[in-house]
Amino acid sequence: MGGCFSVSDRSVDGVERNSSACLRLGSQRKGTKARSSEHVINLHQLPFVPNRIFANGKSRTSCIFTQQGRKGINQDAMVVWEDFVSDDAVFCGVFDGHGPHGHLVARKVRDALPLKLLSFLQSPGSRGNGPSGGCFKVKMGAVESVASVKDSPSEDPLLSLWRDVFLKSYKAMDKELRSHPSVDCFCSGSTAVTLVKQGLNLFIGNIGDSRAVLGSRDSSGSMVAVQLTVDLKPDLPREAERIKRCKGRVFALQDEPEVQRVWLPFDDAPGLAMARAFGDFCLKDYGVISMPEFSHRILTDRDQFVVLASDGVWDVLSNEEVVEIVSSATSRSSAARVLVDSAVREWKLKYPTSKIDDCAVICLYLDGKMDSESEPEEMSISTAHHSQANESDDGQNLEPCLQRNFTVRSAEHSDSSGRTPLTAEVDGVVMVAEDQNWSGLEGVTRVNSLVQLPRFSEERANA
Repeated sequence: MGGCFSVSDRSVDGVERNSSACLRLGSQRKGTKARSSEHVINLHQLPFVPNRIFANGKSRTSCIFTQQGRKGINQDAMVVWEDFVSDDAVFCGVFDGHGPHGHLVARKVRDALPLKLLSFLQSPGSRGNGPSGGCFKVKMGAVESVASVKDSPSEDPLLSLWRDVFLKSYKAMDKELRSHPSVDCFCSGSTAVTLVKQGLNLFIGNIGDSRAVLGSRDSSGSMVAVQLTVDLKPDLPREAERIKRCKGRVFALQDEPEVQRVWLPFDDAPGLAMARAFGDFCLKDYGVISMPEFSHRILTDRDQFVVLASDGVWDVLSNEEVVEIVSSATSRSSAARVLVDSAVREWKLKYPTSKIDDCAVICLYLDGKMDSESEPEEMSISTAHHSQANESDDGQNLEPCLQRNFTVRSAEHSDSSGRTPLTAEVDGVVMVAEDQNWSGLEGVTRVNSLVQLPRFSEERANA
């Protein structure tokens, strides 16, 4: 049937746009059916949507780049969608697939998740949560890094709306994958780090071990890195506790003691190296969940850019190194590619016997500016034809499909930095990420997301 949504007319209050973020979600009136039908978009039309890029290139405010590693087909996906919901809103997402069909899962989530966000934003319940006209405003008082998960009379309707939309959209996305007719997600899945920038607000949803980092300037004008998301891996105590309560097992293999993995209760498989993911339904009854951690940040004039990247980058580069590389790039439009090139070089230096992981990077510049330098052909703005030429539903066209290598490698621990506590709530359950330093947050390499596929035995499964 395909997913679709209808986008109402959108506008921004020009007088208050510097002091508030306004989201128009007006109800559709009778007699506007013909007009609104022009804005209906389905999955097949997505590659032709204006201001949406999902292949190597640049937009008005960002640059994106991905490079296949040495493990087989590129399982990373990414998207930037400008004029998302309103003309001051941008959606960004990086998705890292794993398992036999991980590339298909990542691409499916890349395409469908933004549509679900829009769909829930336009649902009658969402439109009715705020003042008349569906305009939700955020007062720009004291800067708040993280939103409380508990609704209160004083909580801003826009913040409450976006939290609800993120949680519902992630849940609906996972439900769709479970019943997908052509993508086998039983032992395949994907991470997702997504954000919506609307005015001075960042709304972030995250599962898995892809990461978002903010490049900002301190009081002395020096660039500093602020980690916006927590890598949701089994080595986080709260994640491990949840998995164990659900009868899943968490332990590391002897030859890679630094990598905690999730295992079935009755089989030493699949050894998933993350605690939350889309798909991976063989583990969904044993503690692996798709509920995102949601966070909110109000931007200041010191904040310069946000980097979203898959763990192929974070395995070899620290937050500080990433911010330094992006801020010192010769041109903004080349920053994502320069960062990927730097990560590839580090892989070769630090782990010469290991296979380089796929890397995907989005650099979103918060001032909305992009340099006008002419770019090489491969860095030009992507089109639907360029993007479609590099991927298909079966992933077997122009991309080589190699046997994935399960080489074990050692890890080097890098220095940890301060963390911002993140919170989320689903069905009344509050999840809090303490402000502590964990090995899963910085530079810890992983061998593979999955060690092996489960070998189910009816006798053992029913025991």
